[in-house]
Amino acid sequence: MVVALIVIGVVVLLVLIVLANTLHVIDEYERAVFFRLGHLRGTKGPGLIVSFPLIDRFVRVGLRTVALEIPVQELVTTDNVTVRVNGVTYYRVHDPVKAVVSVQDYQFATAQVSQVTLLTVLRQVDLDSLLREREQIGTRLRSLIDDATEPWGVEVTMVEIKDVELPEQMRRAMAREAESERERRAKVIHARGELEAAEALGKAAVTLEAHPAALQLRTLSTLSEIAVERNSTIVFPLPVEVMRMFEAITHHLEGDAAPE
Repeated sequence: MVVALIVIGVVVLLVLIVLANTLHVIDEYERAVFFRLGHLRGTKGPGLIVSFPLIDRFVRVGLRTVALEIPVQELVTTDNVTVRVNGVTYYRVHDPVKAVVSVQDYQFATAQVSQVTLLTVLRQVDLDSLLREREQIGTRLRSLIDDATEPWGVEVTMVEIKDVELPEQMRRAMAREAESERERRAKVIHARGELEAAEALGKAAVTLEAHPAALQLRTLSTLSEIAVERNSTIVFPLPVEVMRMFEAITHHLEGDAAPE
């Protein structure tokens, strides 16, 4: 009885082992590239697939977008500036069969192509373009890398330059340049303000000269403001009209006193 139970247990264990190596579940975001006796049989999944041990073999390939880190690369731009740059490549497999059959390791191959293309492209631009035109450079990188990985069934969807590390001396020089530019803009704005103020004052002077009464009203308004803000003694001048009256009388008297 004991021997029979042992035999039954061994048989059940063997059946479970065979089933575990025969039945497989492929997730929705995966495909199984299937081989039978070394011959390609296409892809299977998602869902439950059957694979017979020693006869069948399959390779799981993920279909989701992968973010591939491009390690820091040191390079020299066209204007002889040494920089350290890193980036990221986003890709996905659109043809699982090509990804398995056409290249030994599509992930490693994509990483190497991304790294080499980044170095090649960035060595052909100057520092200003590298700092100001990242989007255009990323688009160019994506196109070149995608062309290289297309035969492997890999589609590159986006390439971005993450960080650009400059030498300390270059950072200080750029900081001084930015500060000088800010000072220049501030001086230009101040000069424009002074010009506009001078033009406005010139127009006001012409208007007040043409209207003496307006000049008197402005004088009274200014004296009123001074009296409110400060406790001061104000010497009120004679109106201009009174001064002109005295001037006219003087001229009249001088004319009468002139010898005939």
